[in-house]
Amino acid sequence: MLLEMKVFDLTIDPFTNAPIVILKDIEEKNALPVWIGALEAGAIASELEKIQFSRPMTHDLLKDMLGHLSISVTRVEVNDLKDNVYYATIHMSSNGNVVVIDARPSDAIALALRMKSPIFVDTRVLDKSKHLDLVKEAGNKGAGSKELLDVLDQLPPDDFGKYKM
Repeated sequence: MLLEMKVFDLTIDPFTNAPIVILKDIEEKNALPVWIGALEAGAIASELEKIQFSRPMTHDLLKDMLGHLSISVTRVEVNDLKDNVYYATIHMSSNGNVVVIDARPSDAIALALRMKSPIFVDTRVLDKSKHLDLVKEAGNKGAGSKELLDVLDQLPPDDFGKYKM
């Protein structure tokens, strides 16, 4: 089952120092932290902050290309989690033709924000995310994924900072 989510926050993982985009459902009952790269975090942050650059950045260029070709992004889906790696797809439509493209979640989210397209997460991904092995990924003895998810889940919205949606 797919659950519509919004970008709730862009923050830094206190255990790995990696950027995290946090998705939450409309009712804020479910959260999904997705670890992303620094450049991708910059692409998401620049759209959240509505920063205009003198030249188009990659996701802005893609948005412009799709627009000129009359291709709409109907939705993006974060649809799997395997070996601590999230997977996503971008669903596009043009003249009644539907195309689904594999993408990194960070790129799919950055494009969805620019195209004003909905973001969906498969509920199986939410279940799998509760068992992420952050210690293995971080290569240290940081907190486990369950503990981090509990901490993120208990934080009040005001603690998330300027990127909260």
